[in-house]
Amino acid sequence: MKTLPELSPASAASAVAADDAGTPVSVKIRERLRAARHRFNANDNIADFIEPGELEKLLDEVEHKMQGVLDSMVIDTESDHNTANTARRVAKMYINEVFRGRYVQGPPITEFPNAERLNELMIVGPITVRSACSHHFCPVVGKLWIGVMPNERTNVIGLSKYARLAEWIMGRPQIQEEAVVQLADLIQEKTKPDGLAIVMEATHYCMAWRGVKDMDSKMINSVMRGVFLKDVNLRREFLALIPRQG
Repeated sequence: MKTLPELSPASAASAVAADDAGTPVSVKIRERLRAARHRFNANDNIADFIEPGELEKLLDEVEHKMQGVLDSMVIDTESDHNTANTARRVAKMYINEVFRGRYVQGPPITEFPNAERLNELMIVGPITVRSACSHHFCPVVGKLWIGVMPNERTNVIGLSKYARLAEWIMGRPQIQEEAVVQLADLIQEKTKPDGLAIVMEATHYCMAWRGVKDMDSKMINSVMRGVFLKDVNLRREFLALIPRQG
């Protein structure tokens, strides 16, 4: 029986590197996620499992596969000047823009102690939000309002940071009900208030652009935490102060 020659450590390392070089970056990231038993649903952030330089390689991979989709749709991207670079544009849109919240770390948030012991209702909004439904990848566009009832131990964050956190959470394929809960969990963790309320109103283009093609329908949902859940008068005050009709 013929035996294979043993490889030197340097040769073995080169062989592993060559084999690794041929592995799609998406496979490498997926393997890390599975090894850590970390979920990677459409609305999960996976930034901790992406190594430096891999996001650009992932963009290249998505471009290549998107070109395959266009080919399968019988679109002549070689002759059609309008779609010549569509695969690249779509890949950049998904990775760097509309689904960016999956692939990058959350925005830096500076938290300050509640030195003045503020304990009055604060409302931030309307904050414009843009997302995409995870069923059809159609846009979800709307507004949300955030109500915070602080206490003396609450961390105070800048008003613009609420918009940054919302942008990060919404920048993933989502369903609205889960997106609002994710945002509430994040703000609760950052600020630790006595109460937190979020209302979101959005147009779903999976209803407006396809399906029933109803342009006027909107979805409105809310999350109430702490004193907003227990105190009906506070909840009514918050809901009365958000000018959704405008």
